Amino acid sequence: MGIFNKTAPAPMSTSMVDLTKKAAVSLQKAGLSGQKAAVYLVLDHSGSMHGFYRNGDVQRLAEQALGLSANLDDDGTVPVIYFGSQASPAFNVQLTDYQGVITRTHVGVPWGTTNYTAAMDTVVSHHQQSGASEPALVIFQTDGAPDNRRSVEQALRAYSKGPFFWSFVGFGGRVAFLEKLDELDGRAVDNASFFHAANPQAVSDEQLYDGITREYAGWIAAARAAGIVR
Repeated sequence: MGIFNKTAPAPMSTSMVDLTKKAAVSLQKAGLSGQKAAVYLVLDHSGSMHGFYRNGDVQRLAEQALGLSANLDDDGTVPVIYFGSQASPAFNVQLTDYQGVITRTHVGVPWGTTNYTAAMDTVVSHHQQSGASEPALVIFQTDGAPDNRRSVEQALRAYSKGPFFWSFVGFGGRVAFLEKLDELDGRAVDNASFFHAANPQAVSDEQLYDGITREYAGWIAAARAAGIVR
């Protein structure tokens, strides 16, 4: 297709422009300006998550992920994966069509338990099959411990040898297992962080972005030193 036949991208909404600017400031503070990454969003679809979907907290997180991706990835999309007892195939949320996307899509996904490992495997498989050369920054939201803790620990250790950073975001009450993952031993590099949003509505965009980008910057440096990413 010739350059004069390309369709101009739809302009971002005022709210998305605002999120993109806030994410840019956070990235700059972390020394990540110009850094490229494929941003993924993994969403807990267990029964205890009903309220967070109903009141818009999950939709807001999807928009925040897009704001971050707009600075890190040039394709204007974030692959989203729902997980309960199983993980759903990834689908793309786009800067041009994100409003109400969670309400439209999650209704077709069964409620289940919390199979972290299935979701992690789905992310890794999608990233590998996409042929992406940039590392994956995975925003992994949940409100509870996994079905199989040992398998999650094994997966996190195994994937520490690859270009994957897992930014766990906990909604609601304390999830001690996520705190443990943040400090898990036996990994090639520290490939995970944990941000607790006990009340997501009380967490500002800036707080969430800083909670993600600060530790991601540390991982990028360690992963480069270990030859995991370029």
